[in-house]
Amino acid sequence: MRSSGVLMHLSSLSSPYGIGSMGKPARDFIDFLKAAGQGYWQLLPICPTSYGDSPYQSFSTYAGNPYFIDLELLEADGLLEWQEYGEVDWESAPDRVNYGALYEKRYPILRKAAERFLTRIPSDYPEFCANNDYWLGDYARFMAMKHAHGGASWQDWETLSTEEIELRYAEEIRFWKVLQYLFFRQWEELRTYANEQGVRLIGDLPIYVSLDSVDVWAHPELFQLDENRNPREVAGCPPDGFSTDGQLWGNPLFDWGYMEKNDYDWWVRRIQYLCKVYDILRIDHFRGFDSYYAIPYGNTTARGGRWKQGPGIALFRAVEEQIGTQQIIAENLGYLTESVHQLLKDSGFPGMKVLEFAFDSRDGGGSVYLPENYPEHCVAYVGTHDNDTALGWMKTAPAEDVAYAREYLHETEDEAAARAMLTAIWNSRAELAIVQAQDILGLGSEARMNTPSTVGENWRWRAKEGSFTSELAAELREKMEACGRLEK
Repeated sequence: MRSSGVLMHLSSLSSPYGIGSMGKPARDFIDFLKAAGQGYWQLLPICPTSYGDSPYQSFSTYAGNPYFIDLELLEADGLLEWQEYGEVDWESAPDRVNYGALYEKRYPILRKAAERFLTRIPSDYPEFCANNDYWLGDYARFMAMKHAHGGASWQDWETLSTEEIELRYAEEIRFWKVLQYLFFRQWEELRTYANEQGVRLIGDLPIYVSLDSVDVWAHPELFQLDENRNPREVAGCPPDGFSTDGQLWGNPLFDWGYMEKNDYDWWVRRIQYLCKVYDILRIDHFRGFDSYYAIPYGNTTARGGRWKQGPGIALFRAVEEQIGTQQIIAENLGYLTESVHQLLKDSGFPGMKVLEFAFDSRDGGGSVYLPENYPEHCVAYVGTHDNDTALGWMKTAPAEDVAYAREYLHETEDEAAARAMLTAIWNSRAELAIVQAQDILGLGSEARMNTPSTVGENWRWRAKEGSFTSELAAELREKMEACGRLEK
């Protein structure tokens, strides 16, 4: 059945407490999606963010972001008093997240909640810790060590055994475990609520992990590191029409040979875990499993990199053999070769089509992104979190690209053409069409979530209070019915 959904991260929900959360803000948005005839809510990774605030650079591939823990729900549980959080100045604009203020002010409040939690531990807490010990123990020890070293990278820490860390930082370790219990208790309640309303949650799995993460600290054997545990090469993308220097992500690269010998156990477990957290999982940078771009560690641009062979279909066969078929979307964007196309076909996963790419004169293969060329087995987007909004694109893209788009869409005004871009993917044959929340709100470049290869203002956008009105929901629902995508 043809269906539709909206892409918006939890951080972008309106809230009085500086950032979106898993309580009333998220439930209100789910209610909006249901009223608007939408069947899916796509989120960015919900893991803890590190320096730069990107959800694609996390301290852990498993943990949940403590910022998303709803403070009002903690009060309802008797773990907080309203004055402890309701009178705090979160120093955020109505449409922006202030991550610096969150870092300084959120954790002292969460520590008060954790202290009260530990005085009356619920019966399911030990079970949660036991069931998740394969990642939770390492994560809590990592965060305790990071706290003890003033936030410094693990590469600058003193070397201690697991037993020494447990003994020296027992109280801090308990705190980080409690936060994960609170996070996932609220998450499961939110997911249950969404599913009851007929809304399924699409999550995101970044292909790479951050160098400063528990994943690398606890399991250096999984990565291409030298004798000093520094990366030999790091991840990125080569120069192209969008960036003359390419993209230098800086993530350590996987030791695929080692992983193959272990039947890709780390990947199987990771995918299995996230497929239980979400209803559907999007795998980011899918082409990196076919071949990946390796840049010498220490380079300041991505120019000096080279392509190296990835695991290919062997990894996904291992996943299917060990945990069965999963609901997965492949982010098959970027520089695509015939072998990447074959990998997608062999996997059976639906790929992605991005309409903004169809009009880009810098890419000769743009026609595959025109809606009339979409296969049924794909997920269609106007743009993703890495692209400008539809209206922003109309106002900032090269003039010849905008002219082509206007001609194709039969619209001469920017606002009308931006709306027509949404209608174009809704009318396509794609099984699923996803639009950014910013686009259904008609917002411009000021609401862009991320501009790749830049730092500063990324990941900060929030919807203003009252943006998702009943009138907008009714308008969207009518549009879904007209396009044959109404979720009933």
